[in-house]
Amino acid sequence: MLLPNRFPMQSLFRLLFLGTALLFITQCASSPDVSLLVNQRRAEIAAEAPGDYFIGRRFFIERTHFWGYLRRPQQDWQSSKLVIFNESKMRAPDRLPEMPTGTEMAYGYDHNREYRIWGRFTGRKIYDPNSDLALPEFELQRAEIKNQSPGWLFTPKERFNGYQLLRVEPEATP
Repeated sequence: MLLPNRFPMQSLFRLLFLGTALLFITQCASSPDVSLLVNQRRAEIAAEAPGDYFIGRRFFIERTHFWGYLRRPQQDWQSSKLVIFNESKMRAPDRLPEMPTGTEMAYGYDHNREYRIWGRFTGRKIYDPNSDLALPEFELQRAEIKNQSPGWLFTPKERFNGYQLLRVEPEATP
């Protein structure tokens, strides 16, 4: 019985080993970049003035009724809550027609913008049938733009696809 030529198998193992090593090296090279971005964001958040207000990030998904995420100053976005605004005292900054006519801006034009938000949580949960989430209600009293292009929300590697949240909202199930 003849033994098969082992050269192709050894070459395959070498190639596999080199490919794995290269992948490991490139991952290590990108990690400092991610760490740098995370550390910069932590420093920005730590430098926020304390006070009786919230930092809000508009998060728009078509046909849903939530507004976006709210967190307290100097707290990271992991502690934020996805909310539905109660607009009885003030309308949301992007309160425009959902179906615009012509060239005017539409509801949700301010996706990913960051705001300073004043108001209070009412203690109620509001059901949004289009997202199938029951979310905290926030009574909006005042809003001002903080940053028109703040970048990533939870992690530097996240990618928004236009129809899914970036994280699971476990407290929001109906």
